[in-house]
Amino acid sequence: MRRARSRVEPGSADADGLAMTAILTSRLPDCRPLLADPDDLTPVFRPVVDLATARVVGYEALARFPGTAGPDVWYAAAADCGLAAELEALAVTKALAAVPLLPEGTSLTVPVSPQLLGSGPVQEALATRPDLSRVVVQLAGRTPVDDLDALRRQTDALRARRALVAVDDAASGLPLVAAVRPELVSLDRALVTGADDDPVRTALTEVVRDLAGRTGARLVAGGVETARELAALAWLGVPLAQGWLLGRPTPEPAPLAPEVAALVRTSAARTRVSAGLAALVRPVRQCDVGRPPPAVPPAVLVGGRGEPVGLWLACPRTGEPHLAPVSLQAHLTDDVAATLQRAMTRPPAQRFDPVVCTDATRAPVGLLRVEDLAGAITAR
Repeated sequence: MRRARSRVEPGSADADGLAMTAILTSRLPDCRPLLADPDDLTPVFRPVVDLATARVVGYEALARFPGTAGPDVWYAAAADCGLAAELEALAVTKALAAVPLLPEGTSLTVPVSPQLLGSGPVQEALATRPDLSRVVVQLAGRTPVDDLDALRRQTDALRARRALVAVDDAASGLPLVAAVRPELVSLDRALVTGADDDPVRTALTEVVRDLAGRTGARLVAGGVETARELAALAWLGVPLAQGWLLGRPTPEPAPLAPEVAALVRTSAARTRVSAGLAALVRPVRQCDVGRPPPAVPPAVLVGGRGEPVGLWLACPRTGEPHLAPVSLQAHLTDDVAATLQRAMTRPPAQRFDPVVCTDATRAPVGLLRVEDLAGAITAR
């Protein structure tokens, strides 16, 4: 009597955002009837959320099987009878069929085991959609790969078809990250848990975040379950996240629940407040004071030493451009609440004019709207 070998579903995290663990059964299920009747395998879709904008930017497709056995058991059964590539190809085919259902501006992450990516069945499944412009092929970082050069060629071929490449659990898959240079890397649930109060996990998250930034990849945190974890990830500058808190898998790609969107926006706003003014600054054009200002405001007029000497603004009532004095300057690191208080003590005529934000040399770097300052304070 055989027991199931441990096999993590491609993508590594289950529908509930928890790390997959092997389910021991007295006998592996027979996957051949499933392959004969592919309707028994159904995809579900878990949202990937941009923590800065509280917007769903993509979905991860996860395979669901009949009965009570988890995906790891089914994949172990397929491997046991030599049909691992066929079962994975079926999951890929089902996932890609859902691309037309995606909301505008979103992508679909399709997990694929790296050692099976080059197999005939998986390649045929990927060929069912020649244009992969809205598809992210995600490779499990913890899975050993014998031939990284071959894998690199396979991922390059996917990019030629406009796909993006992701590596799941980048902390465990550094050789894979180095080989395929993914556009996205994920932070495993093991590091997300306790990121709000564990300095070691916080430090490791920063390491993976910096690795992603230095290689040009975006970081996705998996398995976010609590508001405290969400706040910690936003504070650490993690751009993308998924997990129970943000949305559970659904039969079709679903929008972010309003209460979840509000929670994400609150976390982002609190982070901006804590980080000072830098996160609220809006870039602005600069114009030498002796030259004609641009046709469309706003702009900052600068003097001979690069100092701000005037503002070129549009009247909020008529839209007509006009000159205004620089009534308040603030440094990038100034406190948000203190800057708002200073802004509201200006004369009524200038009270709601933008604040000029400057760097260490006192040169202007952008404008701050009073509404943005007030919104950040309200979100605390």
